[in-house]
Amino acid sequence: QVQLVESGGGLVQPGGSLRLSCAVSRCTLDYHAIGWFRQAPGKEREGVSCINRSDGSTVYAESVKGRFTISRDNAKNTVYLQMNSLKSDDPTVYYCAGDPDLYCADDGPLIASDFGSWGQGTQVTVSS
Repeated sequence: QVQLVESGGGLVQPGGSLRLSCAVSRCTLDYHAIGWFRQAPGKEREGVSCINRSDGSTVYAESVKGRFTISRDNAKNTVYLQMNSLKSDDPTVYYCAGDPDLYCADDGPLIASDFGSWGQGTQVTVSS
Protein backbone atom coordinates (compact mmCIF):
# COMPACT_ATOMS: atom_id res chain seq x y z
CA GLN A 1 0.00 0.00 0.00
CA VAL A 2 1.27 3.47 -0.97
CA GLN A 3 0.17 6.67 0.74
CA LEU A 4 0.80 10.03 -0.92
CA VAL A 5 0.62 13.58 0.40
CA GLU A 6 0.94 16.64 -1.84
CA SER A 7 2.18 20.05 -0.73
CA GLY A 8 3.55 23.27 -2.19
CA GLY A 9 0.48 24.76 -3.80
CA GLY A 10 -0.41 28.41 -3.50
CA LEU A 11 -1.09 31.66 -5.29
CA VAL A 12 1.12 32.70 -8.18
CA GLN A 13 0.91 35.27 -10.96
CA PRO A 14 0.84 34.22 -14.61
CA GLY A 15 4.37 33.42 -15.71
CA GLY A 16 5.41 32.54 -12.18
CA SER A 17 6.77 29.32 -10.72
CA LEU A 18 5.99 26.85 -7.95
CA ARG A 19 7.42 23.53 -6.85
CA LEU A 20 5.05 20.84 -5.68
CA SER A 21 6.09 17.95 -3.47
CA CYS A 22 4.64 14.47 -3.18
CA ALA A 23 5.69 12.62 -0.04
CA VAL A 24 5.44 8.88 -0.52
CA SER A 25 4.88 6.53 2.39
CA ARG A 26 5.29 2.88 1.53
CA CYS A 27 3.66 0.42 3.87
CA THR A 28 3.25 -3.08 2.50
CA LEU A 29 3.73 -2.61 -1.24
CA ASP A 30 6.41 -1.02 -3.41
CA TYR A 31 5.64 1.15 -6.41
CA HIS A 32 6.93 1.44 -9.97
CA ALA A 33 5.68 4.85 -11.05
CA ILE A 34 4.67 8.18 -9.53
CA GLY A 35 2.61 10.53 -11.65
CA TRP A 36 1.24 14.04 -11.43
CA PHE A 37 -2.24 14.91 -12.59
CA ARG A 38 -4.26 18.10 -12.52
CA GLN A 39 -7.91 19.01 -12.69
CA ALA A 40 -10.00 22.11 -13.28
CA PRO A 41 -13.43 22.48 -11.67
CA GLY A 42 -16.00 20.46 -13.57
CA LYS A 43 -13.37 19.02 -15.91
CA GLU A 44 -11.72 15.64 -16.33
CA ARG A 45 -8.50 14.87 -14.52
CA GLU A 46 -5.58 15.08 -16.93
CA GLY A 47 -2.09 13.68 -16.83
CA VAL A 48 0.84 16.04 -16.35
CA SER A 49 3.96 13.97 -15.81
CA CYS A 50 5.28 10.64 -14.56
CA ILE A 51 8.56 9.26 -13.28
CA ASN A 52 9.52 5.59 -13.21
CA ARG A 53 11.31 4.11 -10.22
CA SER A 54 13.10 1.41 -12.18
CA ASP A 55 15.14 3.65 -14.47
CA GLY A 56 14.27 7.24 -13.56
CA SER A 57 12.79 7.93 -16.97
CA THR A 58 10.16 10.64 -17.22
CA VAL A 59 7.03 11.37 -19.20
CA TYR A 60 5.41 14.75 -19.88
CA ALA A 61 2.14 15.82 -21.37
CA GLU A 62 2.54 17.97 -24.46
CA SER A 63 0.82 20.86 -22.70
CA VAL A 64 3.60 21.17 -20.10
CA LYS A 65 6.75 20.18 -22.00
CA GLY A 66 9.37 22.86 -21.59
CA ARG A 67 7.58 24.34 -18.57
CA PHE A 68 7.36 21.55 -15.97
CA THR A 69 10.04 19.22 -14.64
CA ILE A 70 9.48 16.10 -12.54
CA SER A 71 12.21 14.80 -10.25
CA ARG A 72 12.70 12.55 -7.25
CA ASP A 73 14.66 12.32 -4.05
CA ASN A 74 14.69 8.68 -3.04
CA ALA A 75 16.34 9.38 0.31
CA LYS A 76 13.38 11.57 1.26
CA ASN A 77 10.78 9.41 -0.49
CA THR A 78 9.61 12.52 -2.30
CA VAL A 79 8.73 13.34 -5.90
CA TYR A 80 8.74 16.95 -7.05
CA LEU A 81 7.06 18.86 -9.83
CA GLN A 82 8.76 22.12 -10.74
CA MET A 83 6.29 24.33 -12.58
CA ASN A 84 7.48 27.35 -14.55
CA SER A 85 5.66 29.80 -16.80
CA LEU A 86 2.33 29.06 -15.19
CA LYS A 87 -0.72 30.15 -17.15
CA SER A 88 -4.03 31.47 -15.89
CA ASP A 89 -5.89 28.73 -17.77
CA ASP A 90 -3.84 25.88 -16.31
CA PRO A 91 -6.03 23.52 -14.26
CA THR A 92 -5.76 24.39 -10.59
CA VAL A 93 -5.77 21.24 -8.43
CA TYR A 94 -2.75 18.95 -8.66
CA TYR A 95 -2.63 15.35 -7.53
CA CYS A 96 0.16 12.85 -7.24
CA ALA A 97 -0.53 9.19 -7.80
CA GLY A 98 1.35 5.93 -7.56
CA ASP A 99 1.02 2.33 -8.60
CA PRO A 100 3.11 -0.75 -7.81
CA ASP A 101 2.60 -2.40 -11.21
CA LEU A 102 2.74 0.50 -13.66
CA TYR A 103 5.48 1.66 -16.00
CA CYS A 104 4.94 5.01 -17.70
CA ALA A 105 5.95 4.59 -21.31
CA ASP A 106 7.46 7.56 -23.08
CA ASP A 107 5.10 7.27 -26.03
CA GLY A 108 2.00 6.43 -24.02
CA PRO A 109 -0.70 8.63 -22.51
CA LEU A 110 -1.06 9.19 -18.79
CA ILE A 111 -4.33 7.61 -17.70
CA ALA A 112 -5.69 8.30 -14.23
CA SER A 113 -7.36 4.91 -13.88
CA ASP A 114 -3.98 3.20 -14.30
CA PHE A 115 -2.89 4.51 -10.89
CA GLY A 116 -4.12 2.76 -7.77
CA SER A 117 -3.08 5.22 -5.04
CA TRP A 118 -3.86 8.93 -4.89
CA GLY A 119 -3.11 11.92 -2.73
CA GLN A 120 -5.71 14.44 -1.63
CA GLY A 121 -4.54 17.20 -3.96
CA THR A 122 -2.99 20.63 -3.59
CA GLN A 123 -4.37 23.80 -5.14
CA VAL A 124 -2.45 26.11 -7.43
CA THR A 125 -4.12 29.43 -8.16
CA VAL A 126 -2.74 31.40 -11.11
CA SER A 127 -4.14 34.91 -11.09
CA SER A 128 -3.09 38.41 -12.07
